[in-house]
Amino acid sequence: MQEPLISARNIKKYFKVKEGTVKAVDGINFDIYPGETFGLVGESGCGKSTTGRTITRLLEPTEGEMFFEGEDIFKLPKSELRKRRRDFQFIFQDPYASLDPRMTIEEIVSEPLEIYKVYNNAKDRRQRVLELLNLVGLSEEHASRFPHEFSGGQRQRVGVARALALRPKFIVCDEPISALDVSIQAQVINILIELQKKMDLTYLFIAHDLSMVKYISDRVGVMYLGNMMEVATSDELYSNPLHPYTIALLSAIPIADPKIQREKNRIILQGEVPSPIDPPNQCPFVDRCSRAQDICRKSKPEFREVRDNHFVACHLVEQKLSH
Repeated sequence: MQEPLISARNIKKYFKVKEGTVKAVDGINFDIYPGETFGLVGESGCGKSTTGRTITRLLEPTEGEMFFEGEDIFKLPKSELRKRRRDFQFIFQDPYASLDPRMTIEEIVSEPLEIYKVYNNAKDRRQRVLELLNLVGLSEEHASRFPHEFSGGQRQRVGVARALALRPKFIVCDEPISALDVSIQAQVINILIELQKKMDLTYLFIAHDLSMVKYISDRVGVMYLGNMMEVATSDELYSNPLHPYTIALLSAIPIADPKIQREKNRIILQGEVPSPIDPPNQCPFVDRCSRAQDICRKSKPEFREVRDNHFVACHLVEQKLSH
């Protein structure tokens, strides 16, 4: 069995606020294997982006272990972490906010190379920058321009080029297409897939768009209110979802054919997402679940493997499997 590149164990990230403690990420577990794309989906505010930032230590964790190639990076001192950070990079959600408007594209992409002193001279560094721009579909003439001269899709390509500069093994793609037009989204996704094959990359792909996640991901995790609800291979999750929240999410995927769309059994979730401030010890989804029973309010369900490589956090999953 192949060893995972990433093993996240009991990851927690809490924020102290006046009203109490916001449990943004509350003890989640997952593995990501070399060369695969692990999709992470869920509603806005469920903790997806906080998870990505915490496992790469852009945010310091409250608790947990995060093994990268067998080494717990949460235990590394800052000096060691800086050396290790070459191996994992981040593509940010907003291509308008993540690029310094005062720097040229060449300066933005070459900055990681300068920080890590990868090349001894400016000529080699520039050559590497041009290679990277070419990889993401930009040319030499773009190198001297500033971010405001580019469209959203072009800016996100620059963000991808910068993330690739140090030849990382793992990249967190934090909703990299949500701020882009639909036609541009497909281009950026295809670039990511192509680069993954070419450079043997491993992705954590965070997104809202469930159909896009299915297209790019090998396995998918579903988050709700800081908790992991279900993890399975992409095909298994989309064809045989077990958690009521996953079932509701998948029912919301639009279908291009109006006739099929009208006949589709759409599940409308009632109520609002509860507050993540000091949540009670119960199933996080209990207030919006049509199948909830007494046991769901008495304790938080364990996240466990119910089928081969299919993990679910639900007290009632046995009932679903027996039907």
